[in-house]
Amino acid sequence: MWQLRRAFHDKTRLIAKKLGDNIGATVLVDNRAGAGGNIAHQLVANGPADGSLILLGSIGPLTIAPHMMKVGYDPFKDLAPLSGGVYFPNMLVVNKESGIQNLADFIAAAKKSPGSVTFASTGSGSASHLAGELFAQRIGAEMTHVPYKGGAPAMQDLLANRFTGYLAAPPTALPHVESGKLIPLATTGLTRPAYLPNIPTVAEAGLPGFEALNWYAFVASEKMPAPLLDRWNQEIVKVLKDPEIRDALSRHGLTPHPTTRAELTEFMQKESAKWGAIVRERKISAE
Repeated sequence: MWQLRRAFHDKTRLIAKKLGDNIGATVLVDNRAGAGGNIAHQLVANGPADGSLILLGSIGPLTIAPHMMKVGYDPFKDLAPLSGGVYFPNMLVVNKESGIQNLADFIAAAKKSPGSVTFASTGSGSASHLAGELFAQRIGAEMTHVPYKGGAPAMQDLLANRFTGYLAAPPTALPHVESGKLIPLATTGLTRPAYLPNIPTVAEAGLPGFEALNWYAFVASEKMPAPLLDRWNQEIVKVLKDPEIRDALSRHGLTPHPTTRAELTEFMQKESAKWGAIVRERKISAE
């Protein structure tokens, strides 16, 4: 029985089903929650090396949390890269009553009165928090962070105009953008998502080179033999390149990101260096 463990993402089941069909075995999904995904990552790091256990890990436990707290694994020593999974940008949105119409307005407000512009996140040390801190660093102005326990309460308070902006997942924000309650200012990838062709990127709108993606990647225990790691890479890449899977993921705002094992290692190293520098410079803790 092949098992696929992951930190979180409902679309894993779609990938797991196709993996199972391709390899002729059952691939189970075990949602192992807790500690922002760190428990699942530690479980896999300490897990069996027989190829039966892999993880769809995420940006936080793989490249942010190790810089902020003691975790029970080293993502570069205890976990072996298999392939990139999916990625998606955040969307910076504001309430229609905020008086802000575009990214230039948002930046001007932050610079005019340091600390008066507030931004929400899904929690201290989350990807949305770090994206906001990177943004503040790049514009050279302080913004006040307002952490929430998840996206739903953050969105509820943004709709009530209780803070200035929120770097939200596009599927969460889009219904409120379409209803006219929120104004989209920019997305945080280097390129515009195909499903958001009329919303500029932060890089286009004033901060060249700015990028802050949410992403998931497949990893396994470092103890797993190289032939098994290579086999999983081949099977995962095959699934992520399948037109049916790509279309299904894209409909939910997710961009498939199949890679070689070496490419994923390089990507994670760059992400870890970027977010580690932000954690240290901005003195970010998990509290």
